[in-house]
Amino acid sequence: MPTLRVISIGCLDAHPLRGEREPVRTGHATTSLIVDPSTNRRVLVDPGLPGPVIAARLSERMGMTPNDITHVFLTSFRPDVRRGLDAFTHATWWIGDSERESVGVPMAHSLRRAHDAGDHDVVEAIQRDVAMLQRCEAAPDEIARDVTLFPLPGVTPGLCGLLVAEARYTTVVTGDAIPTLEHLEAGKAPQNALDVERARSSFVDAVEVADLLVLGRDNVVVNPTKRPF
Repeated sequence: MPTLRVISIGCLDAHPLRGEREPVRTGHATTSLIVDPSTNRRVLVDPGLPGPVIAARLSERMGMTPNDITHVFLTSFRPDVRRGLDAFTHATWWIGDSERESVGVPMAHSLRRAHDAGDHDVVEAIQRDVAMLQRCEAAPDEIARDVTLFPLPGVTPGLCGLLVAEARYTTVVTGDAIPTLEHLEAGKAPQNALDVERARSSFVDAVEVADLLVLGRDNVVVNPTKRPF
């Protein structure tokens, strides 16, 4: 059976349910690790902190180094979800196919506009993102034994979580579909969703299925709509 551990608890740069309207901190995604003994896969999900910081967290939590990670999975291509990705050069990088496609076309248009405008700094920044996206492969439906893709579109067009079937319970890694405990308890999808209706539907889908939820910018929590263990 797979095991899941939270490596680093994330945060929002501005938490609207606390009345924060402007960024007051550096936002970063919650990072978790899925270990599948049957295939020897070690899948790191959403390395949102800079590489050296994620490396330190891996050492603290699991006694591992970045070279021990076989795969990295991104729930979305948001910058603060993938900030530490370059630390895992030996790993295979995965992202949901829909997210990959939805990001790639606008990025190409932005690159063309920046190039036409002669904005070399922007061109270089977009080219780095393009190179990163090109290296990301479309994730298979099952990324490890009993760990399957769980599409949660809305916040981004192709946001994709993970469904982890463990021995006693089912865990959903939600990414930014459910960012914090406050969002979960209030039943609110993120206000910055690109498609609010789809985000609300994805929120409901995650809550209906999960016993435990690894929230996009928070810890692992018990689903409040389910009976206690």
